[in-house]
Amino acid sequence: MSDGRSRPGESGSAPDPVLLVAHGSRDPRAAEATRALAAAVAAARPGTSVLASWLDHTQPDPAQALRDLAASGHARAVLVPLLLTAAYHRRVDIPAAVAAANGSGPPIRVRVTDVLGPVGDEVDQVLLDGLRRRLAEAEPGRFDALVLSAAGTRDPAARASVGRVARALGATLGTPTRVSYASAAPPSVDTAVARLRAAGARRVAVAAYFLAPGLFHDAVTTAAHTAGAVAVAGPLTDAPELVELVLRRVDD
Repeated sequence: MSDGRSRPGESGSAPDPVLLVAHGSRDPRAAEATRALAAAVAAARPGTSVLASWLDHTQPDPAQALRDLAASGHARAVLVPLLLTAAYHRRVDIPAAVAAANGSGPPIRVRVTDVLGPVGDEVDQVLLDGLRRRLAEAEPGRFDALVLSAAGTRDPAARASVGRVARALGATLGTPTRVSYASAAPPSVDTAVARLRAAGARRVAVAAYFLAPGLFHDAVTTAAHTAGAVAVAGPLTDAPELVELVLRRVDD
């Protein structure tokens, strides 16, 4: 919905604050990555307040962050879900947090953006560019097959969106690409790597469809190398392409 927000230089009013909402993890590296992304987004958009929040394990949660913004005099905010699929957390947890914020304390009008993953059938080229950046940084050399490893979800529509990313990434690289999941759905990354090798691929690389480091990415890295992968990319964290993608969601 339109809320009359402004960007720096477009009017005399200050831009609406941006609240990033991450999944959350017991691993402190995940929160550090989210804070780094918030700092990078703020640096790319001077004059805009960019805050981080988490659905679990780390404070503040989004409801409290929105209450704090309302209490400090903000009538509006833009909430960006740091999620790569539009599954349960986007459909249920984030709307519940917005409702909870407005259920206690001053009201605040919140525009919730799309997730960072595909919207409909379209895969953002900038997302693919970020995945390619991290893969190149892993220095796989020449590879003849690729696995896109994601966290995992039981939501069929969300899994379908991961598949779209894998197909688009494979088309961009000209490489056969398969999907794997760290949890909730098969195949696991070691199974995906082994299948590609059994089909004749000699050098299989793994692209990480993760926003932050943590136990899942660690497990994927270990399993992929054990299965014979030549390299495993790091998570997107605060890659310039991810910063651009966040700002695109803010501006949509």
